Parts: sequence; C-alpha cells; structure tokens
Amino acid sequence: MHSLKRSLLALTVVMTGLSTTAQQTLNPTIERRVDALLRSMTLQEKVGQMAQVSIESLGTGEGNNFRFSEKMRDAVVNYKVGSILNNPGYPPTPDAWNRIVGEIQSAAAGTPRRIPVLYGLDDIHGANYVNGSTLFPQQIGQAATWNRELVRQAGVVTAYEGRAAGVPWTFSPVLDLGVNPLWPRLWEGFGEDPFLVSELGAAFVRGVQDPLGAKDKLIVSLKHYMAYSDPKSGKDRTDAWIPEHYLREYHLPAYVAAVKAGARNVMVNSALINGVPTHVNKQILTDILKGELGFTGFIVTDWQDIENVYRRDRMTNSIKEAIALAINAGNDMSMIPYDYKSFTTDLIALVKEGKVKQSRIDDAVRRILRVKMEIGLFEMPVTNVRDYPKFGGKEHAQIAYNTAAESMTLLKNERGTLPLRAGARVLVTGPNANSLRALNGGWTYTWQGERTDEIAAGRYHTIVDALREKMGAANVTHVPGVLYSKQGKYFEDSVVSIDAAVQAAAGADYVLLCIGENSYTETPGNTNDLNLSDNQLALARALQATGKPVVLILNEGRPRIISRIEPGAAAIVHTYLPGNYGADALVDILTGAVNPSGKLPITYPRYANDLAPYHHKPSEGATNPQGGETAPQFPFGFGLSYTQFTYSALRIGRTAYAPTDTLEVSVTVANTGGREGKEVVQLFVSDLVASLTPDITRLRGFEKIALRPGESRTVRFRLPVKALAFVGTDLRKHVEAGTFEVRVGGLKGTFSVGKDLVF
Repeated sequence: MHSLKRSLLALTVVMTGLSTTAQQTLNPTIERRVDALLRSMTLQEKVGQMAQVSIESLGTGEGNNFRFSEKMRDAVVNYKVGSILNNPGYPPTPDAWNRIVGEIQSAAAGTPRRIPVLYGLDDIHGANYVNGSTLFPQQIGQAATWNRELVRQAGVVTAYEGRAAGVPWTFSPVLDLGVNPLWPRLWEGFGEDPFLVSELGAAFVRGVQDPLGAKDKLIVSLKHYMAYSDPKSGKDRTDAWIPEHYLREYHLPAYVAAVKAGARNVMVNSALINGVPTHVNKQILTDILKGELGFTGFIVTDWQDIENVYRRDRMTNSIKEAIALAINAGNDMSMIPYDYKSFTTDLIALVKEGKVKQSRIDDAVRRILRVKMEIGLFEMPVTNVRDYPKFGGKEHAQIAYNTAAESMTLLKNERGTLPLRAGARVLVTGPNANSLRALNGGWTYTWQGERTDEIAAGRYHTIVDALREKMGAANVTHVPGVLYSKQGKYFEDSVVSIDAAVQAAAGADYVLLCIGENSYTETPGNTNDLNLSDNQLALARALQATGKPVVLILNEGRPRIISRIEPGAAAIVHTYLPGNYGADALVDILTGAVNPSGKLPITYPRYANDLAPYHHKPSEGATNPQGGETAPQFPFGFGLSYTQFTYSALRIGRTAYAPTDTLEVSVTVANTGGREGKEVVQLFVSDLVASLTPDITRLRGFEKIALRPGESRTVRFRLPVKALAFVGTDLRKHVEAGTFEVRVGGLKGTFSVGKDLVF
C-alpha cells in the first residue's frame, strides 16, 4: 500500500506536446455573479456543491409513487448537496418529475444562499427515464444514418422532453470510440471512426444545448472522457493499454469537437489507462481538458468512482486519500452516490489539513455555479410540463421514426430478395421478433431495459405487430423458435419451437429471422464470446435448410458473428437498437415503402478473433505477407440500397499542396437505378508513407444526399491539409511531405504535399 504522498508523486507527469488553445469563452455578467456568490459561501457550502447523490438514497417507492424522506432535506439543507441524479426505479411521468424536482428546489430555496440543485438523468436515446417520452435509436443507430441533421434533431427533442420533466442535465452524448466490439457499451457511441464520432457528437451537443439557457435546452455531459471504450480485456471498467500519441490521435478528437461546440460538462472514464484510474489522472483531466482544450465547464465523476480508487484499484489506504487524489486531479463534482456525509466531511478536513488547496475548491465550485447560471437554473429551478405541449407527440415521433428509417442498413440482398413481394406470406421468428426490450436496448425506462415490454406494451409495435399491421394478420405467422429468458442474464436463451418454426416455413414465401441480442449495458453486458448463441444458430440452420428465402434481421448492440449462417441468407438487414419506432421503420424497409440508406459506423467482423477496425495499420492487413490478414464480414461504411449509385469525375483541386493549403475534392454521383434513394458519399484519404506507420486509410469527410432516378449531383469536399496530420510520438501533429491517395466511391486519385509541417 502507498502513502498519500507517494501516490501523489507516482502520478506526476511531465507535460509535452500541444500548446494551450482555449476554445470556450465566458459571459462577463455571469462571471461577476459567480464571483460574488462564491465570496459569500462558507467552506461547507462550497464542498456541498461538489457532492452529487442518487435519488434512491433519499426516499422510498418508485416511479410516480416515489416520496422523499427527511434525508433529502438533510442532504440539501444541512449538507448543501449541489446535485442529485438517477431514476427512482420506474420511470415517472413528466408531472411526477415536476413534483420531484420541485420538492428538491423548494428545499434548496430555504438555504442561506438559495442555490438551486442541478438534477441529472441519463437521456441516452431520448428522455428515456421519463414515462411517455420519445425514444430514438441508440447512438450506434443514429451513427448509421450518417446524417448530422437527424442527430441534431434527436438532441433537440431530447432536450425539449428532458426539460418538460424539469431535469436540465443529460448524461450524454457518449463519445467513446467503438474500436473494441467486445465492449458492452459499444452501442452507446457513434461508431469506430474519430471523424464520424466528432461530427455527430458536435451535432448532438448543438441540438441539446444551443442556445444555452433557453427553457427547452439542457446541459450535456460528454462521456466517458476518455478511452473507456478500448479495454485490453474487452470487459467493462478494466484497464486500457494505449500510448499517449494514440490517445490523442483516436480518442481525444471527439472531445475537442464537442468542447468547441460548447459542451458544459464532462464525465470521467470509469476505468484505467495504462494502470492509472482516469479519475486521478491530472494530466488528462486538468492539463489536457482544462488547459489545452480550454474547457470552462465542470467535470463530474462517474458512479462511485472516487471510492473505486480505494476499494477497487487499491491506490490509497482510505477513501479520504482517494478523495484528495481525485479532487486534486481536477474532478469538480463527485457522483458519490450515497454517503454524502462522509464525502463532505472528509473533503472539508482535507482542506483544513492543507492536502487540498482552497483554490482548487474555489475553482471547482466556480465551474459548477457558472454552469448552473448559464442554464438559467437560478431564474427557473423547475419547469412545468404544461409549457411543453409537444412532449411525446406526433411531431417528435416522426423525427424518431425518420432516424430509425435512415439507420436501417441493408447488408445483403441476393437476387433482389427485398423488398418483399406484395401479398407475400411471411414467417417471422427468432427471439427478437416480438420484443420491445430488444428493439430499445439498455437505458430504456430502467438501467438494463429489462422492463421495457412491461412498461411500453401496447403503445408501440414489435416487429411482429408492425408486420401484421402492414401486411395483414393473415399473411404473417409468428413462431418464436428461440426465446430470451425473462428473468435471467441478457445472453440466456432457450429453444422453444424450432420444429414448429420449420413446419410454419412450409407455408411461407419468406422467412424473417430476427436474431441478435437482448438488452444490457455496462458490466452486466460483458461477453466472453461474440458468436451468436448456439440456439439462434441452430434455428437459422434449420430454417435455411427448408429452401425458403431467409432474411436475417439483426437487432443487436454490438456485432455478433454470423459467418456460419451468412452464406445461407438471402438478405440481411441490420437494425441496431432502433427504439420504439424501429419496427415500423424496419417493416417499411422490408416492404419497399422506404429505400434503405444506412451505412455501417463500425466494422462488422467475420470471426470472433479478428476485430481490427477499418483504420488499422498495414501490418494488420492482408498486405502483410508475414501476418495481418484481417477479413471483415462487412467493412466500415458499407450499406446497400434498392437503387444503384454510380460515381464519376473524381477531381482533386491540384496535384500538389502546401501543408497550410485547403484540399479540394469533388465527385459526381448519379442515381442510375429505378428508385429514389439516399447515398452517403464518403471521402477517405491515405497517407502512403509516413515516419510513423500510417493507417491504411481514414475517413476525412462525408455528405448524405438524396437523388431521384436519373438525377446526378456533384459533391464537393474542402478540408485543410492540416486535418490530415497524425500525432507523433513527440505528441505533436505532423503533416509530412509525400503522396496521399484519395478514395471516393471506388474512385481513386493522388496528390502530394510539398513540405513538412509540425504543430
């Protein structure tokens, strides 16, 4: 065990690399208000603002029946707790949330400084802890749209409905880079590419926050800063082994973009990087985020993670020592989430002992008060649902449906199997066929989403429901074949009627096999095997043996291996986790009412031990005769349509550029098929030779366009040559002289950069 002094010394890091470049500006009026309030506060009041407690520790009951005990007043009035979070077991209605938040704010109004409490919820795919809210596809599905505007609109609706409930803070978006398919939270992010995650993350931030302070806007929380998503083991909250230049190259860019977009809160990675818990990593929290990026909002820990430094990671002899490490590292607010008395008492003692400076406390509280004022919490501590008439209404439902429809990704379509023939008879089978839980995934009404069918039944369609409504009940036969366990772990399923499914297939024109995963998140979602379950594989083989065209409908949060059944599939549609309107969108895709336009935001692996992302190094690919040889089932960015798009006239502005120039690329895209459709035009650039072995290729631009049959459009990309820089081992950005290859839609061209630039 280490002494506190030795632990502090062990975490000292010599900073090198990028210079400070502040990205966020401050409002002078708010700064004066914050300074005046801060000067009037006692140490106890300041430390209380740094504490966040979970609601279930402050009362009893669940949902609309939740009632506070005297402990709430003790926390808010006596200990001056500045923030509360979480859902009381079952999702309350907006009216009930208004009451809950109102009672908290009434208690806060009785304190000497009358500082309102900041309430936060995990609005992961809509205001999912508010009963009756509009639920969107999970972020991985939103990413599959490759549509910035749809992601922005999802943010707008999330903010509106979250604020209708009276809760001004969302713990989203997730900006974790999805490069490890084993990780159980892969589906919570925007995919595996830094540029895609950056663009969509910034769009979501703008939708939720802009303009900050409006009555229908929330504070975002960027999470989980950073590299949480790439643990060496693939298991949740475990150690990642990532050198700093890779952290900056792949994991940091999305946070840079979101900070530039104005994000006001950041949540810390619950795990470790190179053996150091992120919650005590001063370089990452203070030097990079607050220093280099100029972040002026506040940092909140994740669930109980200061305590984890002591209990789990064994870095200190006591929780008190862990508090000192975490606060000195740069954490401003602690998600305790239960024992607020010990946290505040210990932190006060640490200040009096000189182990945490008063200036660090003042900085943390200034940041918290600043954001509370920016969101208008002092003027409007709680909102009223009656001021939000669009809550859960048709307008928001249409946006969620549009997002789900554009997310659906057609991965295979042999001999034009889809769309389904009019009047066809279908057998729908598989464990995901009749489940709202599977369509939504985790963070749906409850943490694990296990009560979704109970809560939402009858209000939304399962895949079976939507097929019967669209195609007629007489044309749709449902035999589950395999079912998930209702009470067991997410991966537990059992055979219930494979023989019955095979018999039913005899009378069907098509078999729609709905497979994938049940809902999960975080540690309960860990997996030891990405292969599809044996029971689902057995069902697939039995149905493929009937000779009927089998359409695989994938409904899963991370890619489950389907290589053993893919050859026998006539068509494959990936739905991801499309939300409550996902079944309606899927059936419109299957029947041809909507032309699919989704593209994979991840690489879909063919084998459980071949998990390289698309931006791998040459040594990891088939071009390495002594190793490598990655062979995905479907590549990053892939997705088919019911029409055909032809690319021509790829032009690069010049053959040679200086590193300070702007690269110009144009291409003409034509719809040469017979249906209107949408195409994602993707710009990839490869640095052919570099002093640090380059990635095979990198996404550097994308635009989604709609074209009628016979229509063509020229798409133009402009990007600074500096955007092609890589982060070297010296932690500086490098653009090196040499040749670069451009690829758009199968067309290729080259240009050169004339000299080096390091910045």
